[in-house]
Amino acid sequence: MFYLKNIQDVLTELNSNSTNGLSSAEVEKRQQEFGFNKLASEKKQTLFQLFLSQINDVLIYILIAAAIISALANEVSDSIIICVVILLNAVIGIVQESKAEHSLEALKNLSTPKAIVKRDGELKEIPSEEVVPGDIVVIDAGRYIPCDLRLIESANLKIEESALTGESVPVDKDANLVLKEDKVPLGDQKNMAFMSTLVSNGRGVGIAVGTGMNTEIGKVASLLTESKKELTPLQKKLEQLGKVLGLAAVGICAVIFIIGIIQKRDLFEMFITAISLAVAAVPEGLPAIVTIVLALGVQRMIKQNAIIRKLPAVETLGSVNIICSDKTGTLTQNKMTVTKFFVHNSLDNIENLDINSPVQQLLLENLILCNDATYSEKSKTGDPTEIALLDAGIKFNIFKDELEKTHSRINEIPFDSDRKLMTTVNKFEEEFYVMTKGAIDNLLPLCDNVYINGEVIPINGEIKKMFSDAASSMSKDALRVLGAAYKKITTPHVEIDTLEKELTLIGLVGMIDPPRLEVKDSIALCKKAGISAVMITGDHKSTAFAIAKALDITQNEEDTISGAELDTLSQEDLNKRIDTLKVFARVSPEHKVKIVEAFKSKGNIVSMTGDGVNDAPSLKIADIGVAMGITGTDVAKGASDMILTDDNFSTIVSAIEEGRNIYNNIKKSVLFLLSCNIGELIAIFIAIILGWSSPLRSIHILWINLVTDSLPALALGIDPMDESVMDEDSRSPKESILSDSIQFLVFNAILIGALTLIAFRIGFTRYSDSLLHAQTMAFMVMSISELIHSLNMRNRDKSIFKIGLFSNKLLIISILLGILLQNIILFIPALRSIFKVYLLNAYDWMWVIILSLIPLLINELVKLFKRN
Repeated sequence: MFYLKNIQDVLTELNSNSTNGLSSAEVEKRQQEFGFNKLASEKKQTLFQLFLSQINDVLIYILIAAAIISALANEVSDSIIICVVILLNAVIGIVQESKAEHSLEALKNLSTPKAIVKRDGELKEIPSEEVVPGDIVVIDAGRYIPCDLRLIESANLKIEESALTGESVPVDKDANLVLKEDKVPLGDQKNMAFMSTLVSNGRGVGIAVGTGMNTEIGKVASLLTESKKELTPLQKKLEQLGKVLGLAAVGICAVIFIIGIIQKRDLFEMFITAISLAVAAVPEGLPAIVTIVLALGVQRMIKQNAIIRKLPAVETLGSVNIICSDKTGTLTQNKMTVTKFFVHNSLDNIENLDINSPVQQLLLENLILCNDATYSEKSKTGDPTEIALLDAGIKFNIFKDELEKTHSRINEIPFDSDRKLMTTVNKFEEEFYVMTKGAIDNLLPLCDNVYINGEVIPINGEIKKMFSDAASSMSKDALRVLGAAYKKITTPHVEIDTLEKELTLIGLVGMIDPPRLEVKDSIALCKKAGISAVMITGDHKSTAFAIAKALDITQNEEDTISGAELDTLSQEDLNKRIDTLKVFARVSPEHKVKIVEAFKSKGNIVSMTGDGVNDAPSLKIADIGVAMGITGTDVAKGASDMILTDDNFSTIVSAIEEGRNIYNNIKKSVLFLLSCNIGELIAIFIAIILGWSSPLRSIHILWINLVTDSLPALALGIDPMDESVMDEDSRSPKESILSDSIQFLVFNAILIGALTLIAFRIGFTRYSDSLLHAQTMAFMVMSISELIHSLNMRNRDKSIFKIGLFSNKLLIISILLGILLQNIILFIPALRSIFKVYLLNAYDWMWVIILSLIPLLINELVKLFKRN
């Protein structure tokens, strides 16, 4: 911990020299010892490894077994179709997974390409990768820090560290400071500079104390690699469902064999029937359909300014019930803004400032002239606080360039972090004005007078208290308060020490990084939808609470906790308290991971929102990580599941709404496919128990599952949005995908299976010598009744006619296309031969149509009964 050591001790420990730097020989030696100043990269999966990961699924294992058995049983067409299904599913998965993780590459590329170092007594500009511990590094305004430094010189040095700490205000640095306490937060290590932060003001010299993975960003990188990849809730449920179906398929096959032996049937026939049952038990199209539905959801969300990097994130969004949001740039605008001003007895919003009042006009002129920031249409440079003051002036048509032409700067005392003051001397016609701005506590003791109503009068204790109270009032609202004072002198040639004496107090301004205007409404909608918003920030506790209060995240200060307090809590202690906490202030990257894990320990589905380097580990470990597209660092984007292209918090709420609808639609598809598959199982199983031949061949079942059922399942996956989806609480992550649906599922499966068996018996009755004809009748009724049944899936309570029969046009098209494909099989001789079906006549088709419409009619009657 170099911030605890003085400059000489650090130089001695690292065997370096502040005057000459390292020698070339020493640099070469240290490069061999410490390696290059870059971050370790993750080993990528090969194409073969990606393929293996795609087929590592219980459902796929059952299909592989069925394909092998079919080939051995000389059912080659069945085997080929199954293999095509497996390959298709794997290819779709690989295409999605090929969007490989770029987290560490982004971290590696974040370091600056060049650094200025002292070597062999000379200043040299080198690639930042070549910096080694002990190098003497020179930094100045506008330059990124190439590695972690212990400062050894600083002059008016300020460093923008928001990407690392989350704090929006640049940090004043002091090389001569030696900290005494252990575990000082990064934002308070004022004698240190950290890799990839930006110098916003002044200059400095530092000694490299950490390079590559040994930097604070290196720690972030190691946290990213340590994060474990977890399955999403839907993946877990489908995996569990696959295991259940697999066991069911094996069990049913065993029962069929036993029944076959008892009934003294042909064992080869039983073997083929068992394959048919195994195929019927597995919804072959399910993995591909879920992937495609998620991919289509991704395309819709892109139009809503949300880019999904990982497909399962779409579904996970729908079950999010905790949003952990970074403050700076996410809940706030990441732009310091003057919001209040105070002159004698008047605290008001900046919009109400009266530019015709001499006091109020001078207040603005003071803050603009005593200012080192620059402002143009193309760019703004300098300290964000000073830029905010120039912004305030522009609202009243006071521009720094024009003002300085009239009142040129003659002399100055630069800002100093000890004095917390800055002073300039500006020419006003025949006089000169000393303009001073700074912290009110430091400014008040220097003021002998006060400017009130155009008059300068002596200041007294009562007036001082009035200004102090106004400053306190603004501070309670988390405003950063600056005071302004002046005095007139007749000549600029005075002792510099006397400039900041006998000043006249003008007024105060308060500024803050304000909340985004739309965020409060979004948080209110989150509450309505059972989603809890939590703020996690590197800012101070008072600032964090004030923003949280303004956004209605919490109104209770006891819901706020600081990073220092978090350090005193173990993970178990935090897990116990986590439900009562809404605001986390002054936190480090390790804290953020700890917080997310605490929420997850309670069974929550957690989203983490952020834009900085410091957010990357928590984005990675959260169930869904959301990065900002405009202000977000590449690191945050690389670690996230979703990127917001408009950096708008409300887009997250829209994405959650979309996620909920997508989950509901996937559930419709899953229930549809399962009811159809179980219907097939019931039809075959009952037929065997009754001593009948199998009503369906395995190729019939494969065709139904892969083609005719898949089309409406896809159409259900993109069913129009349900507007009431945000009126309900987030669903429990423990909720089964079949919850509240078992009765509906079993009822319709039995109905479809029964209708198939009826069709089979009708075929046998009409054509007693033709099993082929009876199986064709069963095949047609099974397929078409399932197509018609898809209409029942759109809403289990509302009539399809109330929802609108044609409100999902793709579903109607898929049903018609499915019926057309069934007819093509019947009318093309070559396909009739492959599928072993018979050409039906008009009387046969009458029965097929009547039986196929029954699921729709019965479900409509059940809905009518439930409504009444």
